[in-house]
Formats: sequence, structure tokens, C-alpha cells
Amino acid sequence: MINLKGMIMSLSRKQTRIPFFRTLFLDILFDPRTRPIYLYAAVMIIIGAAVFHWLEGWGWLDSIYFVVITLTTIGYGDFSPTTPVTKLFTILYGLNGVILLLMLFDIVRGLRGWEITNNADETDDV
Repeated sequence: MINLKGMIMSLSRKQTRIPFFRTLFLDILFDPRTRPIYLYAAVMIIIGAAVFHWLEGWGWLDSIYFVVITLTTIGYGDFSPTTPVTKLFTILYGLNGVILLLMLFDIVRGLRGWEITNNADETDDV
């Protein structure tokens, strides 16, 4: 018989919990420095869903789906804006999604301690 309680207890120990949290990026999810980005993302999803629900007449689930697919730059193509106003809004909204992803990647880089180095100083001039 599998000792499920023992497995859970061993995962909750501090020694195995930290690498497990780092592997799934859960440390970034609970870090206070990332809260403004998550709040910004939530507000952008709500505003975008409301705009597409109102201007395109889509349901709330379809609007949220389209917004998330657009912000993450996936773009399946199953939904697309039909009016010129929503097309222009989608262009600006998609650019905002790229900025949002770059902000999140920069936070991950900073929390992981990955530094950007200039390799030009280390190379020998020929």
C-alpha cells in the first residue's frame, strides 16, 4: 500500500520544498515584488474582456478566452475582431501583452539572480 501521507510530509519539508517551488515558479507567484504585475495583468484581462464583450457582442467566456490568447501572443485565430475600432484596440492590446510578458520575464530574471553581462569587455580585441 502506498504511504500517501508520508509522501506529502516529505514534500512539505523545507529542504525539498524550496527546489519544488522554484521548479514550478511558485516562489515568483508568492513574492511581494510580483504583485503589481499580477494586479496589472488582472486589470488588463478584465478591461479587455469588457471591451470585447461590449463591442463585439461575445459572451464573457469567449471574451476572456480571446483576451488571454491575445495577451500571451498565442493567437489561435478562432476569434477575431470584426469592426475597425476593435481591430485597432486589439493591435494596441497585443503590444501591451508583449510589454506585460517582458515585465514578468524581467522579474523572473531578477528573482533568480540571473544577471545580464556585457561580453564585449571580456573578449580580446584583434
